[in-house]
Amino acid sequence: MAESPRRRAVLDALRAAPAPLGVTETAARLGIHPNTVRFHLDALVADGLVERRAEPSPGPGRPRTVYTVRPGMDRGGARRYLLLARMLLSRWASADPAEAREQAMETGREWGRFLVEPPPPFERPTAEGSVTRLLALLDDLGFEPTPDPEPRAGAAAEPEPGAGADSGAAGGRRIRLGHCPFLELAEEHGALVCPLHLGLIQGALDRLGAPLTATRLEPFAEPDACCAHLGTADSAPRHTGKAAHR
Repeated sequence: MAESPRRRAVLDALRAAPAPLGVTETAARLGIHPNTVRFHLDALVADGLVERRAEPSPGPGRPRTVYTVRPGMDRGGARRYLLLARMLLSRWASADPAEAREQAMETGREWGRFLVEPPPPFERPTAEGSVTRLLALLDDLGFEPTPDPEPRAGAAAEPEPGAGADSGAAGGRRIRLGHCPFLELAEEHGALVCPLHLGLIQGALDRLGAPLTATRLEPFAEPDACCAHLGTADSAPRHTGKAAHR
């Protein structure tokens, strides 16, 4: 992407030219020093926006270095990814609610497995180590997670359908999510976005081989946070594929 008005002007000059331009030609069109043009051309080449190639000389002498814009649409301008997400979610939401929720959870599980690296061979995953790696993932994704300082003994709660039994009595844990990176979508389509978040945590813990699983997610459990509840993995079914939870 062009980082300055002058770099943008160099890019526009190449785009408007009927044929590739050399440094001197580009400088003459813009009325600036060739060294300045060369600096910006090198940056545009590094950004992948411009191609540099040698053009055979019509007479004796070394080939001439010329520059041309890479084929493709201009990557500048606004994006509307939130609108795209709303379009896709609205289509998903029009399906059977239970089926849509299950599909959202499975999508989250698949992405949760993808977004974490499995532990090294012969390493036995621990609850603390798994939670630490889960917190790192959630932090990278923008959830601003904060774990409870100690396992919440006796914190049993009613699980969401399809999420498995809660295991608070076995030493349940809670992670406070202080920020939702998909807040507007969660407010509009919480029945899909929140199960997707739950599935993402389940998939990540499954990939880590953790002795824990996510049993439920409380949307907006606090005025400024959601809460993810974890319990022992043997109290809830493992989700290793679409057939595992149906």
